[in-house]
Amino acid sequence: MVEVRTESGPRLAATEAAETAAGGGSGIGTTENDSISFASVSALERQSTEISCNGELKNAETSDNSKSQRKLQHHLSREEIKDYFRTRFTTLFPTRKSLKQAREQYPLNPFPALRLMTWQQTQFFLVGLLAWTWDALDFFSVSLNMAAIADDLNSTVKDISHAITLVLLLRVVGAIIFGYAGDKFGRKYPYCVTMVLIIIVQLAQGFVKSYSAFLGVRAIFGIIMGSIYGVASATALENAPVEARSILSGIFQQGYALGYLLGVVFVRAIVDNSSHGWRALFWFSAGPPVLFIIWRLLLPESPTYVRLKEEQKRSAIRTNNGKSIFWRNARAVLKYYWITMVYLVILMAMFNFSSHGTQDLFPTMLTRQYDYSEDASTVTNSVANLGAIAGGIIVAHSSAFIGRRFAIMVCIIIAGALLYPWGFVSDKSGLNASVFFLQFCIQGLWGCCPIYLMEMCPMEFRTFLTGVAYQMGNMISSASSTIEATIGEKFPVEGKPEGVYDYGKVMAIFMGCVLAVFLVVIILGPENKGGEVILNDDIVSSRGSLERVRSEDLEANNQLDVEEIKPHSTHKE
Repeated sequence: MVEVRTESGPRLAATEAAETAAGGGSGIGTTENDSISFASVSALERQSTEISCNGELKNAETSDNSKSQRKLQHHLSREEIKDYFRTRFTTLFPTRKSLKQAREQYPLNPFPALRLMTWQQTQFFLVGLLAWTWDALDFFSVSLNMAAIADDLNSTVKDISHAITLVLLLRVVGAIIFGYAGDKFGRKYPYCVTMVLIIIVQLAQGFVKSYSAFLGVRAIFGIIMGSIYGVASATALENAPVEARSILSGIFQQGYALGYLLGVVFVRAIVDNSSHGWRALFWFSAGPPVLFIIWRLLLPESPTYVRLKEEQKRSAIRTNNGKSIFWRNARAVLKYYWITMVYLVILMAMFNFSSHGTQDLFPTMLTRQYDYSEDASTVTNSVANLGAIAGGIIVAHSSAFIGRRFAIMVCIIIAGALLYPWGFVSDKSGLNASVFFLQFCIQGLWGCCPIYLMEMCPMEFRTFLTGVAYQMGNMISSASSTIEATIGEKFPVEGKPEGVYDYGKVMAIFMGCVLAVFLVVIILGPENKGGEVILNDDIVSSRGSLERVRSEDLEANNQLDVEEIKPHSTHKE
């Protein structure tokens, strides 16, 4: 069973007869702005479970007969498919009704909502954010020093760009391994293990003497880096109050931009002032994760994860099922949810193409093509990342009101309009302004990413599926910098020494193509704003255990009442 909890949303109806059986198909708490997935949700499925505003479990039927109503995503009828695509535009734009409902649930000023967080929840968020930020710093340590590394290892910028591609290709391996570990054994110890491995690899990176050794260490780093996102995002967000999750999603995702910004600062402060050059940055970056490990060890296991596992154990006892619930749910994901998973991978590929296409060769363009000094390059890169951080936070919070898809679509359109000044203006003031607003849009749409993935992925596999979808998208986009560097060789800059190319033109062309495809993908995609997906039908028992878990979460967040639970419906596929 795939059960969907959502604050609102029209669904893909199975048949008119089924609608009639459901009493006209009137849902609970529906609006025009949400549509959940490619899965068919019939009226018989809608009969499965409904939870009222006061938290009372009204009708929980999980009989064997209901299992016959499960429908594979590749067995959708033609009418269901047509209905889905007909609603892509009607559910994309916010309506007065959806905006009114959003204003009732989410505060316009996001920062008071952060006061709902307990000190423990704040610490969970911070340790997750720090891991993701440092992960980004370690990744950008190469792209920020490509020219220096190439000279030191007797290679070319194109050769060093292959190391970036290699890291992106192998990140999915780490996402699979540690995503499984995070969902099977908890968030705490997989987090600590990944930090230990990062320390070892970063130290080793500073001692390489050849290009082949450099590639080998970066390959290992790619596996380790891929393990961090799923564990870190689950640690940071899953325990947070619903009212604060949108703004926290934006802040968390901008750990990536913050890592880039820290890299720019540390390159100027450490690399430019050390006799060891770029190697000193890798040695330095191995230190802070020690503190992250200590902090995480002092915190307990994620309360949300602990409660989920307790419910699964009680479920196994009630059903006398000796079979592993974990693997039963894993098969359910592959069987009933695979189209949505494929879509998430494609979507994450577009996300990653957009960021790598605008960031990986940008420092090289500044220093090689425009002859920016180290100070000028530092200023421009810092301005870009300040725009990224601002955009990620503002757009993520705005998406709580206007919808995730609509917020992303607006950012894509504005980013497309900014490509020309960003790629063709070399004047410092003009370039600083254009790169600020371009990164505001690029990282603004990225700010919606963590919360979007959390809402679309079943909570039993939150670490695994978010991490794998993210890193599979990374793998698909892994050749971004190499493609740009290769195409750039066809556009040498007149009046410049050999080996200097028009990277601005190449990046603008590349990003124009990426944004066009991205726009189509996000318009055609599903949305589950404010909802959750739960696989285990046994958790939704007649005792209302599922709602009790949510009530406990709310009570932990400054003793919110059960009555504050927003209307939602649960569906079975």
